[in-house]
Amino acid sequence: MKAIKIAMVGAALVWSASAYAAGDPVKGEQVFKQCKICHQVGPTAKPGVGPVQNNVVGSKAGSRPGFNYSDAMKNSGLTWDEATLDKYLENPKAVVPGTKMVFVGLKNPQDRADVIAFLATQHGQ
Repeated sequence: MKAIKIAMVGAALVWSASAYAAGDPVKGEQVFKQCKICHQVGPTAKPGVGPVQNNVVGSKAGSRPGFNYSDAMKNSGLTWDEATLDKYLENPKAVVPGTKMVFVGLKNPQDRADVIAFLATQHGQ
């Protein structure tokens, strides 16, 4: 009986994690509005306070052209996969101490998943 309870709890945890992991790009576009203060996306996007976020999912951190990254970001060795983006968007300074990014992070896991889903749709220059 104890094994069944443990299995049920484990299944519930897996289900809840996978439900949270599914991001909605439409909702993510709304959440991303707060990022637009520093970051642009789309075919006419240009670096500003922050780098352009087109094609960011799967790219190497600190490698976007036209932006002057901190040494910490350039030397982080990170690749922006979904898991790394999730951690970084939650607390940028904890993931890359010395980053120039002043944003304190998105604390809501669903907001992060939604932003990541939105960024995955952003292809351009």
